[in-house]
Amino acid sequence: MADLQTLLAECAATVDKTMDLLLPQPDDAEALLFEAMRYSCTAGGKRLRPFLVMQSAALFRVDKRCAARVASAVEFMHTYSLIHDDLPAMDNADTRRGRPSCHKQFDEATAILAGDALQALAFEVLAAPETHADPAVRIELVRELSQAAGGHGMCGGQMIDLLAERDGEMNIGAITRLQRLKTGEMFAFSSVAGAILGKGSYRSYMALHNFAQEFGLAFQIADDLLDAEGDPEKTGKPVGQDAAAGKATFVSILGAERARAQAHLLIDQAVHALEVFDEAADPLREAARYVVDRTN
Repeated sequence: MADLQTLLAECAATVDKTMDLLLPQPDDAEALLFEAMRYSCTAGGKRLRPFLVMQSAALFRVDKRCAARVASAVEFMHTYSLIHDDLPAMDNADTRRGRPSCHKQFDEATAILAGDALQALAFEVLAAPETHADPAVRIELVRELSQAAGGHGMCGGQMIDLLAERDGEMNIGAITRLQRLKTGEMFAFSSVAGAILGKGSYRSYMALHNFAQEFGLAFQIADDLLDAEGDPEKTGKPVGQDAAAGKATFVSILGAERARAQAHLLIDQAVHALEVFDEAADPLREAARYVVDRTN
């Protein structure tokens, strides 16, 4: 088996190529909108969510072209969330992945529309017959992604996050719920997408879902640690923003060392959830260990 970095690079190349094919390049009046969409989608990144899609799909021998389309839809949805998170009304971030955020490169209105259009494109891709021959599978993909991204998922978590900044302190239970919604639900969809595409058993679906729940929380703790201790040249964005905003995080409540230990415990649990699979799930296990030791 290839090492994790090679697999991540291969996945990124496949998904980037697929996104390029799926993103129109018009030369008419709306060309600026698609330029902004492309700008944000080609900013790099770890492509972890697409990686989870591709690797979970591989467990069920799903056609790679179909898996790449779902992985691209996930990345479109994720990119939309980053564009909107960076807006002045949200996190007010000037940079993303080492270059100007979308609203700085273009303007706020264009950034909002680019995010909206990427969200719509994600569902358009999932609903297309090229993604899967079975309409029931396509409907399930659309349903689960809409739940992961909506009011009981990513958007709901972002709302709680904004309220927390305004209203004050949160305890560890509240932060865990916030991050399970804001971050974890999109990781969960990415992980179970392969089981949906491959019509896997309920047991295999739940194994991937449970893996993703622990994976997502560990990922967020690692993010909090990077914001507190990271190098902005490696992270590609400013650090220390959480502390400056007085934001409650896993690190601010637990302290760096306890938070780091909790992240490793979560990853151990995530890896254990995959015991129903054979060595074909090793890339997922390696990805889980990678998220707590990353530097960006």
